[in-house]
Amino acid sequence: MYKSNSIVKGLTGFCFKPVLAIALATVLSASASAASCPELADISLPSAIITSAVVIGASGAVPAHCKVNGVATPTAKSSVQFEVRLPLSAWNGKFNGIGNGGYGGTIPATDGASLIRNYATAATDMGHSSSDPVWALGHPERIADWGYRANHVTAGLAKTLIKAFYNVGPTLSYFTGCSDGGHEALMEAQRFPDDYDGIVAGASANYWTHQSVAWVWEGAALLATPIKNNQLKAITAAVMEECDAIDGLRDGIIDDPRLCNFDPAGLVSSGVLTAAQADAVRKIYEGPRNPRTGELLYPGLERGGEHGAIADDSFSQLLGSWLPLTRGEGLDPNSFGIPFLGTLFFQQMVFNDLNWDYRTLDYDADVAFADATIGPIINSTDPDLSNFKSLGGKLIMYHGWADPLVNPRNSIDYYQSVAAKLETDSFLRLFMVPGMDHCSLGTGPYVFDTLTALERWVEQGEAPDRIVATGGIVPTRTRPLCPYPQVARYQGQGSIDDAANFACVMP
Repeated sequence: MYKSNSIVKGLTGFCFKPVLAIALATVLSASASAASCPELADISLPSAIITSAVVIGASGAVPAHCKVNGVATPTAKSSVQFEVRLPLSAWNGKFNGIGNGGYGGTIPATDGASLIRNYATAATDMGHSSSDPVWALGHPERIADWGYRANHVTAGLAKTLIKAFYNVGPTLSYFTGCSDGGHEALMEAQRFPDDYDGIVAGASANYWTHQSVAWVWEGAALLATPIKNNQLKAITAAVMEECDAIDGLRDGIIDDPRLCNFDPAGLVSSGVLTAAQADAVRKIYEGPRNPRTGELLYPGLERGGEHGAIADDSFSQLLGSWLPLTRGEGLDPNSFGIPFLGTLFFQQMVFNDLNWDYRTLDYDADVAFADATIGPIINSTDPDLSNFKSLGGKLIMYHGWADPLVNPRNSIDYYQSVAAKLETDSFLRLFMVPGMDHCSLGTGPYVFDTLTALERWVEQGEAPDRIVATGGIVPTRTRPLCPYPQVARYQGQGSIDDAANFACVMP
């Protein structure tokens, strides 16, 4: 955590109201910058160079700012592209690091909501280009950059550039990410607890070795027995018919899919699925197991996420259905699922063999080998967040219950692993989001503001006891998201589309 002076450090050491420090930073930023935007191109950085520093004019809600691009080389074989954006005026004194998705390979947008809120922002391509389909093969330093190093390096460089531009460093630093960005967020909390004061980790793909096993397991089931889009719709419809009302409301949302015991046998008798297709669906619900020990290697996908309320475009299908697992209609067969995720991991990171076939995966020996060789580099599963906690850090996790890409119970598993080791109420919250797909979209309300909740927790000591979400199949619907293990329950009066009529209670 970057503190600009000892007074600020004293305030944030108790994680309570460093408001005066933020105001001071804002005044300083407006009154005396140490370097103009173009002059940042000549700044000397450790193991990095600036390739451009240009002023970007205001556009809509995005304020005028300085956009800085550069390349970091933390090792001789590293090439980490990074981008920093610095508001020209009204800087709020804070910094927001932005996470990537998938395997990275491009710099995610740094001119979004946090820049609009006058944050300085930064992001990285994670140390490789997505234009190289074999970027990891034979490149252990690239794997390390992607696995844990790139965001840490970017955070340090961003803070240096912020101080050079504003004459003062950020008083508070936040990191927000979903999917691999959630994986990155937890890696920051575990390995580099002083990089950020507050972290948001959505749909965290933090158990990458076993998540990859699940991608192979799921894809193998559906590639051997393809299921079409209309069949996925029929499965979801049958699941909703059986399980929608398990929370007492028939509202198009399954509140907690763990309570749903739907079996696809009825769709076989009705002719919607073949027996082989039903078996494939069951395998995906169950998740992969070690054939020797019977151990569950990774949670299965949840009932209700097979098709959901997705639109008929490929992006929505990617986030909200099982179609990518079966190389579904209209999707690029090499864009996701087995060819892109599980196969890339085992071919390039584990076995260094582009001819490796996913159908040969040994769910005992191969998984143990991956855990031993690559797991310590890329998994962010360490439950010991004591250093992050002792520094006053706050962590908000969230996950959509209908996520078809990163299995939702994995976030619960990680949360519980931390809770078994540490008291979590003072620094960690997990919000499960009924009906939400992967990071966004879905049948349930999926639009919500975790950054504001995190700010209030870090800056004012107000822990989030609920976060209101909106959207879904009823666009104006609002619902509270509750800190796990609490759930939202209708109080019996008023509209079921108004969050005010729900309370967060223990299930």
